[in-house]
This record gives sequence, structure tokens and C-alpha cells, in this order.
Amino acid sequence: MKSRSVNNVKITHVDIDGQVKEKDDWLAVEEPLAIHIISGAGENRKERPISVTMCTPGNEKELAVGFLYTEGIIQQSADIAGVQYEENKSGDNKVVVELVPEIVFDAAKLERHFYTSSSCGVCGKTSIYAVKNQIRRSISKDNFQVDANVLVQLPDTLRKQQEIFEHTGGLHASALFDKSGHLIIVREDVGRHNALDKLIGACLLNKTLPLENHILLLSGRASFELIQKAAMAGIRVVCAVGAPSSLAVELAEENGITLVGFLRNGKFNVYAGRERLGMRD
Repeated sequence: MKSRSVNNVKITHVDIDGQVKEKDDWLAVEEPLAIHIISGAGENRKERPISVTMCTPGNEKELAVGFLYTEGIIQQSADIAGVQYEENKSGDNKVVVELVPEIVFDAAKLERHFYTSSSCGVCGKTSIYAVKNQIRRSISKDNFQVDANVLVQLPDTLRKQQEIFEHTGGLHASALFDKSGHLIIVREDVGRHNALDKLIGACLLNKTLPLENHILLLSGRASFELIQKAAMAGIRVVCAVGAPSSLAVELAEENGITLVGFLRNGKFNVYAGRERLGMRD
């Protein structure tokens, strides 16, 4: 398998009976990516660093654009004048997103430490309020309904599409489905939030936001920040193979999102928005 996203390594494999042998293994690549923006007008127009994230190579432009969108810096594809990915041999790769002059960059919207780990994007926030305050739309009551029988089929569909995961076992995935369970797009990364930023960034560049009539499936747990990003993208139904956090449930309830957890083996738990699945008290 040739890919920028995986590396082949030699390992020592030990069986339960103590047998030791050398074998090949595949590892998911994790490397830093700097995200810069060019903003301002006239003499004040300049390039500045925004964040450094540890991520899996691939779809870097989508990651940067999705990150800026879910951080509230941009609101639509028309805010972007251009996107350039710059790769060099030293590993100092970066994406430069040029904003149209009319967009005023407000550093207060990005209350995040400069370095972001691949596993957690919200830990750099200075306050939970700063994250909640970014959500631009509150999803109102609607007629969007999803068949529970569709939901139970989603994990198998996603697993068949997780090419890199099958080789490494080390990546998270975010997948977008229509209400009939047809897979539209999937993105993978060592970081949960990176995978979702890549997916949202792809939809932004394709001008398909908001995603109000779609289902989001997360290959792991549903954290607060992932629900925040889903809300930013207008997603109404979020399913996770793993567990949600208490703050994730709270945010889903506040934004009218149906939140499903432990979706596997034909079963699931509904933590918020059960009426969208035809379940009422």
C-alpha cells in the first residue's frame, strides 16, 4: 500500500504462547501542519500563523478550511480568495488560506493555544463559553426524520470505506450520509476533530453547506467539540460508534441535534432528539 498517510515498519510480534517473530506493519502517519491566513486590506494585509495541528497527511486544504469555518473565522466559501498547500522536505508543511479583503480577522474568535494535539482540539480553548459562542445557527424544529433501521447499517458501510484504518487500525473517521443511508463522503485522520474538519472543509469548498438533511457518523466517541463542529455545519443527526460526553449531550440538546451513541451490532442509545427517530414520550 503506497500512501502519504501510512508508513511501513519492521516490528517484533509476540504471540500469547511466547513465540517471537519479525514482521511488517503499517502505521498511520502523524505530522505537524501549520495553518496560516492572509487577511486585511492595503498596507494592513499580511500573512499570520493561526494554528499548528498534528494530523494525518492528505486533504490538507480541506482541513485548514474546515478548521477556519468551525472556528468562526469564515462563514462561507465566498470568504476565501485562495488556498495554497506548501510542502517541504523538512516537514514544515503549511496551508495558507487567503481571505477576501472584506473579511476582518478577529483574533478573539480563536481563543486557542497555538499548538493543537491530534487527539483533542478543545483543550486549548480558554473557556467553554468561547466554544459555545461560535455556533452561528440554532437548529430549530423541523420535519427531518430518520429511520432507525438506516442508522444500524451505517457502521458497516463506513468500515468498508475506511481504507487506511484497515491497514493501521489507528485512524478516526467522519462520514456523511443522506437520510437513506447512502454514503456521500468520508475523511480519516489520527485526530477526531481533524477528520471532521476535513469533511466539513470539503463540503464548504463544494458549496454544499449547511448539511441540514444529512447524518454524521463518528467512528469513535462523541466529544463536546465534535458536536460543536456538527452544529456549525448545520448537521441535525450525529451518530457515534462510541460514547458521548455529558457536555456533548448538553450541547446537542441546546442545538436541537439528535445524538446517538454506541451505534454498533444493530443497537444504539439515543441521548438527545429522539423525536427525529419517531420515538416520543
